[in-house]
Amino acid sequence: MTAEASQAGSSEDLAADGERPLRIALLTYKGNPFCGGQGVYTRHLSRELARLGHRVEVIGSQPYPVLDEGVPLTELPSLDLYRSPDPFRTPKRDEYRDWIDAVEVATMWTGGFPEPLTFSLRARRHLRARRGEFDVVHDNQTLGYGLLGDVGAPLVTTIHHPITVDRQLELDAAEGWQQRLSKRRWYAFTRMQKRVARRLPSVLTVSGTSRQEIVDHLGVRDGRIHVVHIGADTDLFKPDPSVPVVPGRIVTTSSADVPLKGLVFLVEALAKVRTEHPGAHVVVVGKRPTEGPVAAAIERYGLEGAVDFVKGISDAELVDLVRSAEVACVPSLYEGFSLPAAEAMATGTPLVATTGGAIPEVAGRDGETCLAVPPGDSGALAVGLGRLLGDPDLRSRLGAAGRARVLAHFTWARAAEGTAARYREAIAATVTGSARRATAPGRGAVPGHGGTDAAPAGIQLPVPARGAVPEHGDADEVPAGIQLPVPARGAVPDHGGGDEVPVGNQLAAPVRGAVPEGGRADATPDANQLTGPSPVRGGVSEHGRADTDPTGMQLVAPSHSQLPDHGGTDTDPTGNQLAGPTPVQGAVPDHGRPDATPDADPLTASAPARHHLQDHGRADADPARNPLPGHGRSAAPGGREAEAVGGVGETGAAASATSKTAAPAASTSDTGVYPESRATC
Repeated sequence: MTAEASQAGSSEDLAADGERPLRIALLTYKGNPFCGGQGVYTRHLSRELARLGHRVEVIGSQPYPVLDEGVPLTELPSLDLYRSPDPFRTPKRDEYRDWIDAVEVATMWTGGFPEPLTFSLRARRHLRARRGEFDVVHDNQTLGYGLLGDVGAPLVTTIHHPITVDRQLELDAAEGWQQRLSKRRWYAFTRMQKRVARRLPSVLTVSGTSRQEIVDHLGVRDGRIHVVHIGADTDLFKPDPSVPVVPGRIVTTSSADVPLKGLVFLVEALAKVRTEHPGAHVVVVGKRPTEGPVAAAIERYGLEGAVDFVKGISDAELVDLVRSAEVACVPSLYEGFSLPAAEAMATGTPLVATTGGAIPEVAGRDGETCLAVPPGDSGALAVGLGRLLGDPDLRSRLGAAGRARVLAHFTWARAAEGTAARYREAIAATVTGSARRATAPGRGAVPGHGGTDAAPAGIQLPVPARGAVPEHGDADEVPAGIQLPVPARGAVPDHGGGDEVPVGNQLAAPVRGAVPEGGRADATPDANQLTGPSPVRGGVSEHGRADTDPTGMQLVAPSHSQLPDHGGTDTDPTGNQLAGPTPVQGAVPDHGRPDATPDADPLTASAPARHHLQDHGRADADPARNPLPGHGRSAAPGGREAEAVGGVGETGAAASATSKTAAPAASTSDTGVYPESRATC
């Protein structure tokens, strides 16, 4: 038993693993289990984590998840713009509550899906208000900008599979440039997902296939991804001989009418199967499409009476429906796991499935636990279905072998145990990282960038300098009331306005910043007194104004910043007379020319420190104003705390620590949702 467990009290207070129970916030922006796998994942994982002794609270938006007894739900409502019976509605004026609602409506009006972004912003605000109530936050594939940075607890994220796969399949199936343009706009959120995913400290996924896809499509480092297989509720999905089997019945699940699900190929296969098995028919768990390829195929082959759709049925009704089928079918072109395959196998119903994505990882080998066919091949699918419908012995053998495979590998209890173990690893990594930052001399190491910035030898800094915020995590805070002798200036490329130094200070030396690609340099106010020959000029990097250095800041110690992985190193200009050992000059590779100090300028004090940002993110700023968008709370002198809006993308404006929260400027172009969300459920 660990020290943590010993402090928890008696054995009755411990979780199933012998450790202190965890307080878990499980986020799901789309939790209805009848609309796709995310809702199923949320329901069953939360139940099994609670059975292990942990305290789970689900925080969700519409459509709200269906949860089991003992798992509380905190509703974080959106405007519910896609609800039935009025999807794509425009809300009334009195429905608007804040700027996030305005972003939600504007994104919907322009053809995007806003809910992942807007839910992440609402979740961030909610979690930070409840700081200290959770040990870990688990995001169920929201992947929104609002979840970057400080959310009050270590973050673990599940990515079921990269939605870039869905996007490409829909683009391939689109007819004409207008459809392709619409699909590109709808899937614009995949750009946001890529940016967020690359900065996540801990990623869970449900299969080895999905793991490789996440590396290839999203650019996440392999070492950050952990496979935790999910599975079926084997207490619910189990054989029941009392349920009569309907001759010729084929059952399948299609949460949305999208090419990914491959339903059109099953309809085409059914037309062929019925030539030999006239009683063959398909029951689809999902919404009947009124138009599109599936509806057209049903009409073309005259299958109106042979293809039925059921929607909104209970768990018991779903299980009995699967039990009543002679064959279960998964015709998908791609799946990151395939819960329908696992659930059908758990009931003992024989399975015909494609080899798309991770389906073989779940269904097993062809002829042993299922019949496997190539994806998108209606002829091969027809052969497999006809073979099972005509061979009772084969159905019995594959059904029994399939259930045995699920019991051995794919249960929710095993999934919960593996997930809880990853929670503890994430918590331990956060504690270790905090301890290292607390004990590290000078400025903090830059994880993932291969270098540690250090103060020049022999220089004593009165307080630890602040490091850049690389990829993820909280910004180091400077204690309130401390006066920093070295003003930190952050160049914020691609992100609008930067941090400002208070007016009225005296600069002993002039600093001149480059103004790449346009925009004027911010001028020094008239009241400033400069002892050097040149006015202070702030670099303007592509998107607005840059930091301005008003006069009067007295500099004590120089700092030297390197830009690892960005090709630039600060260098000393020729001819400068320095009071300290190392002048600092900021090289900004890929963003215009470097800032230059005029030749032969006599500097009466050491050069001011300037922190540049790795991966084009955020820079630490002057202690009086420290807006860190997407990175939580910054401490200001005098004990003031400032909130910064998270989730500013490549074109958003940095939030001022002294102003009220403002919406990210370009957030509406980087949002979207998974295809099944287009179904109104």
